Amino acid sequence: MLKYELIHDQLLYEGTCKPDNFFSPDPVDDRWVLTVHTAEYVRQLKTLSVPAVMMRRIGFPLSEGLVHREWVIAQGTIDCSRIALKDGVALNIAGGTHHAYPDRGEGFCLLNDVAVAARYLLDNQLASKILIIDLDVHQGNGTAIIFQREPRVFTFSMHGKDNYPLHKEHSDLDVELPTGMTDEAYLNRLFAILPDVIKKQKPDFLFYISGVDILESDRLGKLNISREGCKQRDAFVFELARQHGLPVTVSMGGGYSPRIADIVEAHCNTFRLAEKLYF
Repeated sequence: MLKYELIHDQLLYEGTCKPDNFFSPDPVDDRWVLTVHTAEYVRQLKTLSVPAVMMRRIGFPLSEGLVHREWVIAQGTIDCSRIALKDGVALNIAGGTHHAYPDRGEGFCLLNDVAVAARYLLDNQLASKILIIDLDVHQGNGTAIIFQREPRVFTFSMHGKDNYPLHKEHSDLDVELPTGMTDEAYLNRLFAILPDVIKKQKPDFLFYISGVDILESDRLGKLNISREGCKQRDAFVFELARQHGLPVTVSMGGGYSPRIADIVEAHCNTFRLAEKLYF
């Protein structure tokens, strides 16, 4: 998608980031994909034999380039996680593909990058309790299913009640938001819930899916959150992470405003806040 290139270019242009702040990952090793996704589904992706009905649910035409892109994104989130352990924070310009299930994709998601990275951390003893904070406007249904029997991962999804997916899965904690919700109510809900989740779960690593499809301008979001409200949301997550000494890896998630400039600016705010608070 064009937004990924534009985020990169804008951050360089304005001086928030320097060229050496970015890295280009290689494709993820299949062994890590297979900790999350079934062997049959991985085979279908790699041989371009995904059933047509599944590809319609995914929403993209199947191609070698698309599959390669998903493998690179997943490795990018793993690499960000290792960087976050050292620097406190790292951000994947892409990712947040939370609709990918173990055996299928949907909603523009083929591989679940955050799930793959979380499993990588657990299997390498780099984390013992992970909290996934999913504030994309759509429920992280695939992530919920992947970790439904994994006590070392707590899934928290705050999303639009009347939005995709029509059938919601059960995260460890789901917070459904009414259509038309505005800044004050949204932020108050988050401020009341997230600190308590961290206190009770005592994670040692955070993944944050920072979708900007909560914006009032988003054509799919159904919420009325301003760009400033979205920025305050990101700042709160970062400030909590810093307060508790928790490394955080951020994946950008969704954004579908008609003007791509609105999407890019909101995503860039996430990077600007990370730079300001951590560096």
